[in-house]
Amino acid sequence: MTASTHWLASATGQSVLERGGNAFDAAVAAAFVLHVVEPHLNGPGGDMTGVFATAQDPTPVVLNGQGPAPAAATIGHYRAEGLDTVPGAGGLAAAVPGAVDAWMVLLRDHGTWEPADVLDPAIGYARDGHPVVGRVGTTIASVADLFREHWPSSAALWMPQGCIPQAGDVVTNPAWARTLERLVEAGKNAGSRVERIEAFRREWREGFVAREAVEFLRTPHRHSSGTDHAAVLETSDWAAFSAGYEEATTIEFRGTTVAKTGPFGQGPVLLQALRILDGFDDADLDPSTVRGAHTVLEALKLALADRDAWYGSAADPDVLRDLLSEEYAAARRALITDRASHEFRPGSPGGRTPHVPPLRTDAPSAVGVGEPTVGEPTVESTGTTRGDTCHVDVVDRWGNVVSATPSGGWLQSSPAVPDLGFCLGSRLQMTWLDEDSPSALRPGERPRTTLTPTLLLRDGVPVEAVGTPGGDQQDQWQLMYLLRTLVGGYEPQQAIDAPALHTTSMPGSFWPRTWTPGGAVVEGRIGDDVIAGLTERGHVVTRSGDWSLGRLTCAGRDPETGVLHAAANSRGAQGYAVGR
Repeated sequence: MTASTHWLASATGQSVLERGGNAFDAAVAAAFVLHVVEPHLNGPGGDMTGVFATAQDPTPVVLNGQGPAPAAATIGHYRAEGLDTVPGAGGLAAAVPGAVDAWMVLLRDHGTWEPADVLDPAIGYARDGHPVVGRVGTTIASVADLFREHWPSSAALWMPQGCIPQAGDVVTNPAWARTLERLVEAGKNAGSRVERIEAFRREWREGFVAREAVEFLRTPHRHSSGTDHAAVLETSDWAAFSAGYEEATTIEFRGTTVAKTGPFGQGPVLLQALRILDGFDDADLDPSTVRGAHTVLEALKLALADRDAWYGSAADPDVLRDLLSEEYAAARRALITDRASHEFRPGSPGGRTPHVPPLRTDAPSAVGVGEPTVGEPTVESTGTTRGDTCHVDVVDRWGNVVSATPSGGWLQSSPAVPDLGFCLGSRLQMTWLDEDSPSALRPGERPRTTLTPTLLLRDGVPVEAVGTPGGDQQDQWQLMYLLRTLVGGYEPQQAIDAPALHTTSMPGSFWPRTWTPGGAVVEGRIGDDVIAGLTERGHVVTRSGDWSLGRLTCAGRDPETGVLHAAANSRGAQGYAVGR
């Protein structure tokens, strides 16, 4: 079974499974197709995080494809450039690209196919074209003036002959197709499959890709701040990063093990929220009711406040252990009343004093900011993007399972490198220019990421991969899914289709880092009575479209019967689940 946020990626992954490839071959093939067909949501210059288990070893493992800040990305440099936050678009926001290297490491260690075969579908869609989804054109239209006036290489790539592509137009990216072909060609004389993959990685990290990207972004260019700056990324930064594996962070909830990233991502938010909610009766946990929606929103506010106070690449493991303890969860649970909190309330695990980030309700006056992020990203004319990302889940006949969230490097994040066919990402915008912050900008360290795939296990055996795009909403929407399946008894597709909601009552991870005290965004079809009830309890409710929140997918396997299942989001008619 393969499920992803775009039907072409899902079909590609399934075609690999049908031809004898395993889940890892399929996931890598699907991911490179996502770079091509969802360029407004991810790209080769971005990042990814995965969590997986193999048929031989059911222990959940995190795949780290989040690159670090460059060596010259110091707080002092950014302050000297006249900035008080890292911009949301432009080369200064770029971390070392991590996605491509991570996918190739996964293919090397757990896949079976040759890189040329795995990449052939992506090369074909880039070279020969694919029908573009409408949101790509909408995104390009949002930044068309930026492209025309300041990023001509992006205009040339995404607005050929000055035209913005419309839904259904066949678009190509021959530069990226050539880049992939050159990377594959680097291993033509290698003696083994592993050596061919290593040659690919070496050329990506140390060869023409790094050289051309770094040289191109040395020229000052427009950032979302409205000012021009040169990137600080060097080829030495690119070469120094190598994707790898980490131990997953897990808790038990209602008989299921939930496996997530550590606090370099926001994965523990889901675990903290589940810990808090585990102390409530089932009747309090239905997100489709006033009581359930209120309880869930309040638990999320507490978990997200801890995220902003404690999470980061340098987070103390002892702090995370305290944050996930039963005692701490009980203390946090006691803070939930019948009224919506409008406060930022991080806790004090082990008596420690929490860090409080800037709490801004208004964006800088130079930038127009739209409504809170919903299902697809909010993209400003400056290139600033809030909400993002793609997702892919794969399970194969042998019991290999992978959940992965590729992101960053979307077409509006920085000027496209002409000969490469892609741009760099903007993940550094999630760091603070504050030395005291646990997620401060630190050279050589990963920025805290919002990417947060999930793996579920029962009795130590993997049963489901699940995840969603959505920036700060990723764990929030996944929480609704888990409550509905693990507590409410919903089938996966029912849970994905059920009305969604999330809080905006926390500092956003995306520039300009604003928050809405007491904010709650809900799909209108949750019902007037629920919306009125939330309002009466003090929530500042934004009614979203009836089918607008969440882009979840999942794929799983019943270990007792071997029966596979998958489901995908129906919102936007773009997500797709397929299998046999």
